[in-house]
This record gives sequence, C-alpha cells and structure tokens, in this order.
Amino acid sequence: MTKADIVNEITKTTGIEKVAVHAVVEAFMDTIRGSVVGGENIYLRGFGSFIVKKRAEKTARNISKNITIKIPEHFIPSFKPSKSFVNDVKSNLKK
Repeated sequence: MTKADIVNEITKTTGIEKVAVHAVVEAFMDTIRGSVVGGENIYLRGFGSFIVKKRAEKTARNISKNITIKIPEHFIPSFKPSKSFVNDVKSNLKK
C-alpha cells in the first residue's frame, strides 16, 4: 500500500476531500519525522511506537580489502508495533 492508496482509502471512508486528506497525511508524517529526528519518541496507543534506538560502537571488517574498521556509535529510527497490532496481524494471516 502506498501513500496515495492510504489517502484514497481515507477519502473513501470519511468522505473528506482528497486534497485535505493528503495534507493531513503529509503533516502527520512530517510531525513524526521531525520528532524522531529531534530524538523524541512517539507512542500511539493500540498502534505502536516510533522510537530512536542507539547503536553502540563496534568493530567491523572489510573482507575485500582485509582491513578492520570502527563503526562509531549512532542512532537509528525504529518502529515497534503494539501487542494488539501484532496479535491482529498474526490472527488474520493464519486464515
């Protein structure tokens, strides 16, 4: 499902104009993106959490050049679905 599919589905369900729905979806994604980039976690009850995970510094190898490199500590965005969301997916995909 793409962003356009989501906009079309919400438009069909609510009857709100496509342009307005698109603006709301864009604003929602921009808000999430801005908050996570700023280091803030977002918790949506019954859906999941957009969180920032810290990756520790580690040593890796480039086997083609046979050298060892150090990967510095860094942060990555992550999504953790809620338990009810996971259970819904599990129960619906078993059918």
